[in-house]
Amino acid sequence: MRNLLAAPVLAASLALPLAAPAFADWAQTEAEAKGQTVYFNAWGGDPRTNAFIDWVSDQMQEKYGVTVEQVKLSDTAEAVSRVQAEKAAGKDDGGAVDLIWINGPNFLAMKEAGLLHGPFVSDLPNAKYLDLSEGSAAATDFTVPTEGYESPWRLAKFAFAYDAERVSDPPKDMAGLLDWAKAHPGRFTHPNPSNFMGASFLKQALVELAPDPAALSQPVTDEAYAKETAPLWAWYDALRPLMWREGKSFPENESVQAQLLADGEVDFAMFFDPAAPAAMIEQGVLPPSVRVWVPEGGTIGNISYVAIPYNAAHQAGAELVANFLLDPATQAHMQDIRVLGSFSVLDPAKLDADAKAAFADLPTAPALPTLNDLGPTLPEPHPSWMTKLTEDWAQRYTK
Repeated sequence: MRNLLAAPVLAASLALPLAAPAFADWAQTEAEAKGQTVYFNAWGGDPRTNAFIDWVSDQMQEKYGVTVEQVKLSDTAEAVSRVQAEKAAGKDDGGAVDLIWINGPNFLAMKEAGLLHGPFVSDLPNAKYLDLSEGSAAATDFTVPTEGYESPWRLAKFAFAYDAERVSDPPKDMAGLLDWAKAHPGRFTHPNPSNFMGASFLKQALVELAPDPAALSQPVTDEAYAKETAPLWAWYDALRPLMWREGKSFPENESVQAQLLADGEVDFAMFFDPAAPAAMIEQGVLPPSVRVWVPEGGTIGNISYVAIPYNAAHQAGAELVANFLLDPATQAHMQDIRVLGSFSVLDPAKLDADAKAAFADLPTAPALPTLNDLGPTLPEPHPSWMTKLTEDWAQRYTK
C-alpha cells in the first residue's frame, strides 16, 4: 500500500506557523488524558463505522481510562462551523470539539484559518508505521500537505457496486456508463451531490473526462473550470434524464442508495470504501450476488484523517485516540470485513512479522476486492474544485 494514493503537492505551501508539540513526552500525554471524554465528531451515516467507534471507546476506556463519545454529524462542516463560532466568540480553550473525522475542503478551511492543534502527528508513537515522506499519501490531503496537523486512520477509494444477477457486463468507464444507461433507463442513480458521495461521483467523472486532468491539482480558476468541466456537463446532461426517477430526485446518501440496490430499484451503488459491499453482504444488507466494479482507468482515492481543533478541551485524550487508531492491531481489526473492512493506512514495509501475520489472517469474500483489483488510484482534485463543482450542480439542476 506504500504510496498507493500519492498525489501532487501544492507548489505554494499553505503551512501554518509551526507550534511546539503540546505533549512531547508521551507518558505525560497518557497521564493527562486519563479520565477525559473525547468528543469525536464524525459522520454518523454508516452503522458499521459507528459500531467501530463504539469499540474504540471500549478499548480506550479499558487501556487508558479515556472515553470516546461520538458526536454524529450529517456533514463535517457542522463541526468546522462550531469551531469557527467558538473562535469568533473568543473561546480559545475548552472547546466542544476534541477530534474530527475530516478531509479535503474542511481541512483546508481549518488549516488556513489557524483552527488546528499541532503539528502533533510526529509525536504519536504509532506514526513510525506510516510513510510520511514528502508527497506521500499519508502526508497529503486532496493535494494539500498535512504537515502534521491531521493523522491518517483509514484508506478511502471510490468504487461502484452492482448486482451481478442483473448486470452481466458493467461499463468500462464513465463514458461507457452513459451507453449502459441508454440501454437500461431508470436503473442508475447517484447520491445528491450535497452529500460527499454524490460529490465524489461528479469528481470521478470530472477526472476521467477533463481535457487536462493535471489542471485539477491546482486551485480552481474561472477559466480552468469552464474548460475542464465542459465535457463533464455535456455528459451529465445526456445521462440525467436516463437516471432513476428521470434524474429529478436523488438518494440522500450512499446508505440510501445501497438500500435501493438491495431492493432492486437500481442496479448500482457507490462507496468510498471498496470493502463496504462485502461487509454489507456479511450483515445481510446486500444480496450475495453484489460485486465491486471500478473503471479501467482507476478511481479517485484518498486517506481519511482525524484532526484536533486548536481549542479542544481534551487535546491529550484526542492525541491518544489518534495514536490508537494507528496501532497495527487496531488497523487489522478495522480491516476485517466483519468489523469495518477499511484498508489499512500503514506502510507494510514498516510492520513486524506479527503485525503482517494479523493482516494475512483476515477473512476474504467473493465481493471483497484486492488492491490490485481496484486498479490505479487517481489523485483527488484540489478542494476548491469540489466546492465549485457542487455549487454549479445545484445551480444547474435544482432550480
